[in-house]
Amino acid sequence: MDFAVTDDQQEILRSIDRFMERHFPPEMVRRLDREHEFPAHLLKGFGDLGILAVPFPESHGGLGGDWQTVVLIQERLGYHSAIAAALYSITVDFGGMTLMTAGSERQKAELLPRLIAGEAQFCLALTEPEAGTDAAAMRTSATRTATGWRVRGRKTWISCADTASFIVTPCRTEPGSKGKKGITMLMIPREAAGIHMTRLPKVGNNSLTSWDIAFDDVEVPADAVIGEVGDGFRVLMSTLQYSRSGQASNAIGQAQAAIDLALSHARERQQFGAPLSQFQVLRHKLVDMQMRVDQARLSLYHLAWLISTGRPCRRESAAVKVLGSEALQFVADHGMQIMASAGYAAESDMNRYWRDGRLYTFGEGTNEMQRDLIAREMGL
Repeated sequence: MDFAVTDDQQEILRSIDRFMERHFPPEMVRRLDREHEFPAHLLKGFGDLGILAVPFPESHGGLGGDWQTVVLIQERLGYHSAIAAALYSITVDFGGMTLMTAGSERQKAELLPRLIAGEAQFCLALTEPEAGTDAAAMRTSATRTATGWRVRGRKTWISCADTASFIVTPCRTEPGSKGKKGITMLMIPREAAGIHMTRLPKVGNNSLTSWDIAFDDVEVPADAVIGEVGDGFRVLMSTLQYSRSGQASNAIGQAQAAIDLALSHARERQQFGAPLSQFQVLRHKLVDMQMRVDQARLSLYHLAWLISTGRPCRRESAAVKVLGSEALQFVADHGMQIMASAGYAAESDMNRYWRDGRLYTFGEGTNEMQRDLIAREMGL
């Protein structure tokens, strides 16, 4: 394993810095957070920049890059903005990698070029009122029709659903089935008749819009199935290594930004005739913050290597999700303490890291569930 960042990767990261400074600078990030507005312009910009193409094969218009490059991209986007990294992850991890691992050749040929160009956005509609961490408890159903499927049910807390081109939706397609059996993954066009959405207010991640979705006899064609009928739960689980690495990358990028902000404040803020950075108790807080992020980052890079080389990584992907999310929560909480009122102020970036970071320990499966998964993988 070689974790050195290559010259090509460094140039990609520099291009992301230039892009974000021009198209989504800090003042715009703050404004859209205040106004609860989604940065719709970013996806096409990602396509023009070429970063959406990285993990996909050249035969489908991609660059054939490795997953180490993908996590570097997502971490750098997270450093600039949580919503930027989340949008990249939703599109590449849930959309692109679901197509790559389970999609038909026709689906790949038709949709991957659009995704790579930033012209098609995807979202995953998994959570239901009675099914979240327990994904196998889902009730949303799809019944066969003469031309395809009719979907009925409800999904909730679905990110970026209103701007998605397709809603990747696991549905129960075998009447009377329970648990993991009888679930099929469908790719439902957002504009399909019978889809009704209600926006959900929340504490943080204000630019990452969240929606309650009702499927009222939504008709979709037979070729909307991703993978095999009844094999949807396996398809869903196979994409989690990608989405968990994406969530951890985002969290680690935000956490590093929070450390840098707290460090800058500690160097500049004077108390008792000395900068805060000279007080041992605060120096040690900053050290502990950086060590937590370094630990999570190294685990993330190890996971990326496992993914790139095709090795099993169920335990490692769960661990990285826990380490990254808890590092962000730890860093944001201590960063808020170091900055005190300066961090608590509405205009401070620290309070956004603090608010946004709370999501990651339960989003995409609670950390308690991840620890149980890791325990099973350990034979406990």
